[in-house]
Amino acid sequence: MTKSKFPNHISDRVFDLCNSAETVSSLLAKDPSLSPSDAWNKLFGQHALKKRHPGTEEEEEEEQSISSEEEDNGQGSTYYKSPPTPPYSPTSAQEHLDPAAKCGKWGGKRPSYLFLQIYHDALCTLDDEPLRGMVSPPLLGTCGTVPLTIISVIPDIARHMANLIYRAEHEIFLATNYWQSSVASTYLTNAIRDLNKRLASEFEASFSSSSPPQRKKVVLKILYDRGTPKQLLSRHQIVSPETYTNASTIGLPHPDEIPFIDMQVMNFHTPIMGTFHAKYMVVDRRMAVLQSNNVQDNDNLEMATHLEGPVVDSLWDMAMISWHKHLEPMMPCVNSPAGEAWATGREDRTETTRVVDLSRQARVSRNSLAVTEEPPTTGTTTHPTVIPNVPKHTIEEPHYDTSIAAEVARIQASLAAKLDPDNNVIETHLQAVTRLLNHTRNPNFTADPLAPDPVNDPDNKTIPYLFLPHHQTDQTPETVPMALVNRAPYGSPNHSSVSNPQNAAWLSALRNATHSVFIQTPTLNAAPLLPAILDACNRGVQVTCYVCLGYNDGGELLPRQNGHNEMIAHQLYSSLSPEARQNLHYYWYVGKDQTRPLVQSKGLRSCHIKLMVVDGHVGIMGNGNQDTQSWFHSQEINVMIDSEEVCGTWMEGIRRNQNTAIYGALDKEKGMWLDAEGKEADGIIGVDPGGRIKRWAKGAVGAVKRVQGTGGF
Repeated sequence: MTKSKFPNHISDRVFDLCNSAETVSSLLAKDPSLSPSDAWNKLFGQHALKKRHPGTEEEEEEEQSISSEEEDNGQGSTYYKSPPTPPYSPTSAQEHLDPAAKCGKWGGKRPSYLFLQIYHDALCTLDDEPLRGMVSPPLLGTCGTVPLTIISVIPDIARHMANLIYRAEHEIFLATNYWQSSVASTYLTNAIRDLNKRLASEFEASFSSSSPPQRKKVVLKILYDRGTPKQLLSRHQIVSPETYTNASTIGLPHPDEIPFIDMQVMNFHTPIMGTFHAKYMVVDRRMAVLQSNNVQDNDNLEMATHLEGPVVDSLWDMAMISWHKHLEPMMPCVNSPAGEAWATGREDRTETTRVVDLSRQARVSRNSLAVTEEPPTTGTTTHPTVIPNVPKHTIEEPHYDTSIAAEVARIQASLAAKLDPDNNVIETHLQAVTRLLNHTRNPNFTADPLAPDPVNDPDNKTIPYLFLPHHQTDQTPETVPMALVNRAPYGSPNHSSVSNPQNAAWLSALRNATHSVFIQTPTLNAAPLLPAILDACNRGVQVTCYVCLGYNDGGELLPRQNGHNEMIAHQLYSSLSPEARQNLHYYWYVGKDQTRPLVQSKGLRSCHIKLMVVDGHVGIMGNGNQDTQSWFHSQEINVMIDSEEVCGTWMEGIRRNQNTAIYGALDKEKGMWLDAEGKEADGIIGVDPGGRIKRWAKGAVGAVKRVQGTGGF
């Protein structure tokens, strides 16, 4: 069933929900016997909504009809076209956006006009089903800080996650679409085991104090998606230790190995198409990492953002809703919101000393385990000071740090040029970058000999960890406005589920941009997105798209997936007038050590970043691709941030850590990439993939690879 209303204003119901006092998190704190799904239904389920805002008998009958057809899909099948932002005068437009401004806790700073336009349109999708937002409505609009952004390969993101796991004091919630036993997963499982040793040492040390010994356990929840027939009966399946300890598939530690950690693992999928595509981690309800990568080994360049402040409460609430079932045991920080600690200044300033002391006591046995006690000076965000002879954190020799600053110094040291005792160069910066990009997958692949080595150009050196020191909690930073723009999973094999905060935010961003939109995504083919890109170009907005050549081509050629990247790029250019064509800037991703795009099927240099930056100050990053699956089916978690500084840092990292802008541009007249000799990239399908049967055959192969974990996610 479809519904024909196109909301263009925030309803009284949504306004009331966003300003209510209760959330799933607060209700769990009051009554730990509730499951998150019970808490949601008490507050925001259809019965609760009717009590809050009773409608006419006809409206209620319509809602019941829709609800019965959409049972337990978490989303609803309502189809909305993009709600147009009405052409208000400046005065009436401001009045129109005032309700949106009142639907968030922005940290004392009113968000920008553009941010509120996008946020307004995202809220408009929630009137008949708030669960589309995958977070309690009062926590949709929030604020926070971004002390660290990582733009690098998966091991570098795993290193930061491992540090946060090792430093955890109370709880960890880790979610990923695909968990595969791998080098990436070993960073995390090492950290889990080393955290257990640290906690054991803390317990032993407590015997020497005057207080009674206390045995503390850290609660660890892990959520991933590995579709199973059991999920036809229940989407949320608790995974047995016999399954998750299998070294060839998952490889997590057995509970007997980690007696000081209470670990529970869940497999979540919404049949048939509702993939749990989310990737994030929340630690101690004080910090969160939102990322583009899964836990597996591949050649992708990825992006992760470390968040602190009240936004962590929003992500924690979302994690509880995703878990759905009773929390056994309850999360220890259920009564310790990040927002309250932030507001009252009660953050613990002694974490560094405590972790160093515990690490000394733990004597974790692998030979080179180290904790950096004093974070070295790291210079500025884009010109960090390189500390020589800092050992690299590896799975064979972990080196945990006590602060983000120390992590930044360690990572950057690994990319510095290496000299012998006579000051002869034995590894250049570019060679170190190649080593980083090759990591576990391509140890013998070499840089393109024509790729520029920025040895004397500090503005173009690779910087995987982009550090904003004044955004750290212990620096009492000023928060920036943020909002979660998510989508819930939808399993039915149709395209009805388009109305949700994620999709509305992306469309609104393109519709309301005044001068520029930047998009980086592995795949771009979602049907509602394409006309929005064309409309923006036609009115003079500069739209830049960084897309990965050949990414998941097979899967995108399946029926109803709308086509592969080359086909879409060619169609977009062909649909524009010669004048408007100059406003579309399409690029294939090019690795930092290369001078041409390499098709993703080669597994050498691919990119999986998901990012949109609008007019230089509103950014949306997270899990969602610009493809059919992410637009219509998968659960996606994204954060929207209103900050010129943060968006500028993101764009600086995008520019520095790839050569896409230099070598990846498509020919605007032909709508394809050509080298200096007029040749296309090697191994591509081309803009014309052939007839229907040929396309479907390629799609079937791609689908198999995706299930096996070797395709695109």
